[in-house]
Amino acid sequence: MKSNASNQTVNRERESPTPAIPLRTLVGRLLGLAWRYRVPSLLVTCWHTLLVALSVTGLGLSGLGIDVVRFHLDPQTLPPRWPLGWQPPAGWSPLQTLALIAGGMVVLALLHAGLKYWAAVATADLAQRILIRLRTDVYDKLQRLSFHFFDGAENSSLINRAAGDVQAVRTFVDGVIVKFLTVILSVVVYLAYMVSVDAWLTLACVATFPVLAWASVLFSRHVQPEYRLNSQLVDRLILKLSENVQGVHVVKGFAREGEEIREFRQRNQAVRDQKWRIFRWISLYQPASGLLPHLNMAVLLSLGGYLVIQGRLPLGTGLFVMATLLNEFTNQISQITSIANTVQSSIGGAERVFEILDTPIEIQSPPRPVRLQRARGRIQLEHVSFGYPGGPPVLHDLCLTIEPGECVGIVGDMGAGKSSLLSLLPRFYDPRSGWVRVDGHCVTDLHLDDLRRQVGIVFQESFLFSNTVEANIAFGNPQATTEQIERAARAAAADCFIAQLPDQYQTVIGEYGANLSGGQRQRLAIARALLLDPPILLLDDATAAVDAHTEHEIQEAIQDAMQGRTTLMVSHRVSTLCRADRIFVLQHGRLIQSGSHQQLVRRPGYYRQLVEMQFADAVA
Repeated sequence: MKSNASNQTVNRERESPTPAIPLRTLVGRLLGLAWRYRVPSLLVTCWHTLLVALSVTGLGLSGLGIDVVRFHLDPQTLPPRWPLGWQPPAGWSPLQTLALIAGGMVVLALLHAGLKYWAAVATADLAQRILIRLRTDVYDKLQRLSFHFFDGAENSSLINRAAGDVQAVRTFVDGVIVKFLTVILSVVVYLAYMVSVDAWLTLACVATFPVLAWASVLFSRHVQPEYRLNSQLVDRLILKLSENVQGVHVVKGFAREGEEIREFRQRNQAVRDQKWRIFRWISLYQPASGLLPHLNMAVLLSLGGYLVIQGRLPLGTGLFVMATLLNEFTNQISQITSIANTVQSSIGGAERVFEILDTPIEIQSPPRPVRLQRARGRIQLEHVSFGYPGGPPVLHDLCLTIEPGECVGIVGDMGAGKSSLLSLLPRFYDPRSGWVRVDGHCVTDLHLDDLRRQVGIVFQESFLFSNTVEANIAFGNPQATTEQIERAARAAAADCFIAQLPDQYQTVIGEYGANLSGGQRQRLAIARALLLDPPILLLDDATAAVDAHTEHEIQEAIQDAMQGRTTLMVSHRVSTLCRADRIFVLQHGRLIQSGSHQQLVRRPGYYRQLVEMQFADAVA
């Protein structure tokens, strides 16, 4: 059953619609990317062109040496054709002439080796410059995109785009543009030399190459959808790997290792099977396209050999050089296959990279923002309605005012809109209608950095970076002193467990804080928020991951820190909510109750039921 489901998923992906970005637009933008690096690209192309010229010159000298030997053995044959009309002195022996030719070939070989080194260095430098710039652009854009974008995106897909797809786009410049220019210039040089030897023979030998070019175009059109599908399948593979690494406790806890291995194997097999389809077409195309060059060589040997026998074509600088050049010419033309293959890979990667770069930045500072140095902390929501893209409204016509320094608790059932309300204050999202104001200023009129520096946030699920304890606390203020960091840790009741760590504040936290308990991670997150000394503090169920004793310690520790700040606390614990000056009760995105703990306890409704339920649980 799982195999069939996997196959159905792959089939649906194979039937996915054409790319959102038109092919012509993608190619145009890739060309624009190449134009941005036109100077180093032309430099690399020049190096490769010089390499081709040196190779042809060395080949000409080899043919000249053959003609010298043949003329010495049979003076009735055509004499050697010396370049630029130069002739060796009459008194020179054949060995002296051959020594001169051999010396010239050695010099050319040394020049060729040096130029090949510089060409390789220039090509590698160009590739790395493009790769670094593209990755930086993608990372920069990801940092500025709104939460809406990440709500609809998979982490595995974003990682694949920033790594693999960016690499594919980079190859368009050095693997397509530079390579294509090199092929064109090489073909021109080879054709020019061959035409200078015998134009009609050259025409007869290259007559089949238009057929090869036409076949390459057909091949490119066929494999393009396959490359797009390959990126989708790799995304699914990375997603499965990422989820299992992060959810390893769940997998092992439910003894699902075998099933997960089988599903990963199926996804891995789907990537292999799809790659195999690409390789099959490439394997079919390459032998078919390789047949034409052999026909061309047969034409050259038959017609060219006849001309040599008739004394109308030199053996060395004529037939030998033309045979070698025809082989090189064929190799260059066959590069069309590689270029076409790279083009399809680049287009598939470009589509996914440009989707990120083209995504509009929904949340940003206005052109002429109001600058806010330090807020007093007055918050107003005026007829605010909000919903996530494609979903129903989460908040409905919400109106409330919070005075500076006031501590407000927010409570409600799951999905009531509590976290969404908090997310509107630092503009993680903008409301569909209505206004959110801080100190009388609409948040959309404020500079985004100024607004978010006024707000300290502790999320329900605290995230820590793979860095030291000190660096995690100072994440929002890297210039903070050691004294400030330790003060914030004490305020969050984190200093006690930090003192017990091997290197205390210099202890490196594992990925996602895996070597800390949930309560320890949450206390570090609270310290990180308090270090900013924000006038507005948002606690999104910040004590949900700690036990009752730790919750009491944290609440006592941050009680002083909340003085003088406007604090919004989302919580389901009455022991936390009772500390608030006022409590807002949300239900289905609407404000149904508000008042102090004492006032709400006396009124029938949601909050009183919550208190009675938790009191009953405590007594039991």
